[in-house]
Amino acid sequence: MTLTSPETVGETRGLPTMGPEGTRLLRLLDDTFEGWGVAAGARPMTMPPLLPAAELAKLDYYDNFPHQAVVATSLDLERRETVPFSADTGRFPTAALEQAALGLPSASCYAVYLTHQGQSVADDTLVTICSWCFRKETHYEGMRRQLGFRMREIVAIGAQQHAEDHLADFTARIHAFAAALDLPLRKEAACDPFFDKGSSKAVLQRLTPVKYEFLYEDLAIASVNTHRNFFGDRCDIALASTGGPAFTSCVAFGLERWLSALTRRHGSWESATQAVLDANARLRADASVAAGPVI
Repeated sequence: MTLTSPETVGETRGLPTMGPEGTRLLRLLDDTFEGWGVAAGARPMTMPPLLPAAELAKLDYYDNFPHQAVVATSLDLERRETVPFSADTGRFPTAALEQAALGLPSASCYAVYLTHQGQSVADDTLVTICSWCFRKETHYEGMRRQLGFRMREIVAIGAQQHAEDHLADFTARIHAFAAALDLPLRKEAACDPFFDKGSSKAVLQRLTPVKYEFLYEDLAIASVNTHRNFFGDRCDIALASTGGPAFTSCVAFGLERWLSALTRRHGSWESATQAVLDANARLRADASVAAGPVI
């Protein structure tokens, strides 16, 4: 793999590499989005990069997203002697592998729901995480479309009103941040098949969208998603106040996609980084003025 310059992104089969300036901007953005979550009361957590395929299957993941699914397994040490790695194709034959029991999730939030399964939660629970995510794509393109990428999420688990307010609050934050960045975004309804296509929830999803994306030009760089009580029911996450299944919603930021949008808009790593620093300073000043003097 070769980088065209020390600061531009290189790629091998959708796996990104970036230099120090890109890394600095990615960390600045992630700190910004994590800070929003923490300020709202979210608990920062760290989730594993792999999840049991059986647990993801419980959530209909492989029925609803088979086109994106990536799984992992280990070598079968006996069979690989007769079916070795092929230097010509760059692959291990499937006969040399054990059955795949691990999944590489396409979104950070799945681990949050599985981590909370079987638990009771407060009505206003918030969690924020940043994880590597993986999606099989028909093609890969720089920072825009990748096999492996980082996603920061802020996840609400609790009462229905809490889940709805979470999305409204962060929709406003995204719009304000984009305006401060001089990054024109448009919000569009999207359709991810979280629910069985023939179920009543799937019919409701078609009538009332559960996902909205924020696009710069043709690129979705953030989304707000409501799942109603789907994950609360499947993962047996109960509300401590009522005992009923929790509602969930999440706000997601594709970090490398933000890098792509910002460098396209502002022209360079340096200009994009300065735009984020200036936007954060402007929003802090606006919040200070809105809060008024401390008496």
